[in-house]
Amino acid sequence: MYSTRWWDIAVAGGLAAITAFAVAGAVGSGWPGSLGATASILVFALGYLLIRPGIVRGAARPWRLALGVPAIAAAILFGIAAVPFLAMLQALAFPLVWITTTTRRGAVLGSTAVAGATFLGFWAGGGFALSAMWWGLLTAGVSLGFAVALGLWIGAIADYGEDRARLVAELTAAQEQVEVLSRERGAAAERERLGRDIHDTLAQTLAGLALLSERARRQLGRGEADAAAATIATVEQLSRDALAEARSLIARTAAVPADTALGDAVERLVERFRTEAGLAVEMTVDLDHDAGTTRETQLVVLRCLQEALSNIRKHADAESVRVTVSAGRDRARLEVSDDGGGFDVDARRTGFGLDGMTDRVALAGGTLTVDSVPGGGTVLAVDLPAMAASAPTRGQNA
Repeated sequence: MYSTRWWDIAVAGGLAAITAFAVAGAVGSGWPGSLGATASILVFALGYLLIRPGIVRGAARPWRLALGVPAIAAAILFGIAAVPFLAMLQALAFPLVWITTTTRRGAVLGSTAVAGATFLGFWAGGGFALSAMWWGLLTAGVSLGFAVALGLWIGAIADYGEDRARLVAELTAAQEQVEVLSRERGAAAERERLGRDIHDTLAQTLAGLALLSERARRQLGRGEADAAAATIATVEQLSRDALAEARSLIARTAAVPADTALGDAVERLVERFRTEAGLAVEMTVDLDHDAGTTRETQLVVLRCLQEALSNIRKHADAESVRVTVSAGRDRARLEVSDDGGGFDVDARRTGFGLDGMTDRVALAGGTLTVDSVPGGGTVLAVDLPAMAASAPTRGQNA
């Protein structure tokens, strides 16, 4: 599809120039030559008007081509027969045929018709002499060859442009689809992250609150007012912690408080576990405070420690627990062991905790190993890079 404006200018200008030269050249041949040249140009203009709508649509309607192309061919035939200079009309005819036909085959046939008219015009203008026939064949053959070659070449370029435009459109659509899938994947990852955070923070704290509330009720039932008051005080503290955790989740900064060192946070978790579970806990913390451990790594260590202690409290039936936390310049390590009943690590799991912990550690570029057998206790170890794999959370190390 093209604009007719420039074609109108080109055809009008071309016809005006050809008319001027043709009429001037026909002066010596008298009025028949001038009249024939003028009539041929008018017929050519009529043929152009018939096929002109095809320039805009990319292809003229069949009936317009059926009338327009023969009109142009006839104008060339009789024009050349009257004034040979009108062979210049080919320069307008061939491009018009190629731009208004729907297929390459149609364009070649139309070009052949124009070339045939050129041949007949030269032959008739030469009185059907043998020399005029050969001259007409040469002129028509060269014109047809160039027209077909240029038409096919330009058509190939146009096809390449259309193919490229289609590929660009397909690529754009594919990129948009990738963006949609990326957003969906990001949303799914965010839901998983939020699920892990809720499980590792609020769920653990609420479970502890339930246990302590039951203990306080039993203590009150036995008349142990002082012990019940201490338990209720712990419940109050855990409630405040749960509120802080909820606010942290809402702010998407579920990390170690900015004013709390990793060692202090570990001690708080262990002390809370002692209070809730009533178990003996041996704790070792060995931290290189100049190591620059990221807050994300600290967060993963704390969440894994929370989950490990929660599993011990709920499932292990242990009497003693050992917690070791160490961090250097390159690695951070958490190890939690108990003397409880253990479990089969290869058995199918239905809970979210251990799988969620494994995913959390993997996202941080670390590894999690669990060594346990039924009746033989459990050892959980987490190894993390000091600089976590994904982007760190806000804040600086304490």
